[in-house]
Amino acid sequence: MEAIGHAGTCLGILAKDGIVLAAERRNTNKLLDEVSYSEKIYKLSEDMACSVAGITSDANVLTNELRLIAQRYLLQYQEPIPCEQVVATLCDIKQAYTQFGGKRPFGVSILYVGWDRHYGFQLYQSDPSGNYGGWKATCIGNNSANAVSLLKQEFKDSDASLDEALNLAVKVLSKSLDVTKLTPDKVEIATLTRQNGRTVIDVLKDKRVEALIKVHEEEEAKADAQKKKEQEKKK
Repeated sequence: MEAIGHAGTCLGILAKDGIVLAAERRNTNKLLDEVSYSEKIYKLSEDMACSVAGITSDANVLTNELRLIAQRYLLQYQEPIPCEQVVATLCDIKQAYTQFGGKRPFGVSILYVGWDRHYGFQLYQSDPSGNYGGWKATCIGNNSANAVSLLKQEFKDSDASLDEALNLAVKVLSKSLDVTKLTPDKVEIATLTRQNGRTVIDVLKDKRVEALIKVHEEEEAKADAQKKKEQEKKK
């Protein structure tokens, strides 16, 4: 849990027409070669993706296991696995490592997003202990307590649109990350939606993230101006 507390922030928000998964990007070393794949968000199957907080090497082992769980089910039953079944199966493995001696538990918390025909869009979180739960909006990693309290205040309802969820994700990240100014190289944002009967998992390009940040900054400036006006009236 200590490793997870120091890891980059990851948050998930459920909307009526999709799910937003946003993560803090920590490695911004100029010497690192630019990689085309995302650092914190992993695709698990056609209908599921996840974001991780904790020890990355442990996360790689678990994401591989999640992909195997999904593919075995697809091979056996010729239909996609229900989201909760993937989470529950991995949590059984996680729990076993806390029960028997000789091996340490996996130091990873995972946020899962997915869609299935039973319950539609779903968001789950699991801990190293093997506990998991379904959420409308949640956060793991560094400053997660601040982010969750902000989500409690700002999250209206899961009937909100995907665009509203994206704006909320940017707002929460800007206030909970240890950065003076939010920039596209500091965050990774992905959306999971349904288009033409298929699930589409899309990691947003820097330009789109920059546009979302700009919208947020404009809203903040308006709110600050409004506050100043109200204070002047009181005086």
